Amino acid sequence: MEKVMIIGCKRAMDDVCIACSRCMVGFNRREGEFSRYKDTGAELIGMLGCGDCPGAAIVPRLAQFALWNKPMNEKPTKVHIAPCVTDHCPHKEAIIKKIKAKAGVEVIEGTHPYIPENIYA
Repeated sequence: MEKVMIIGCKRAMDDVCIACSRCMVGFNRREGEFSRYKDTGAELIGMLGCGDCPGAAIVPRLAQFALWNKPMNEKPTKVHIAPCVTDHCPHKEAIIKKIKAKAGVEVIEGTHPYIPENIYA
């Protein structure tokens, strides 16, 4: 069974993206980049913010996540990078590079497909 972690922008997760519902609905419906789990077992085991700009805290946060979940023997087998990072973050290249260098599992850029082309359409 795949164990999925989603990494997003701290500022968007805290202030803009209401309860990160688009990522969670996308996961539950297996839409967008989560469609790869449609015919397999997968669980969402965590959502983690980058730690704030410029993403300098992402590696320690990954380590904290591992330490926090160690008693439960839970660790991600896939890491998805949310659109708040992939589509909107000026530090995305550095953040994704750090995650790929340290995660030790497949890192997938993208989560849900629910990005409107315009606001008032």
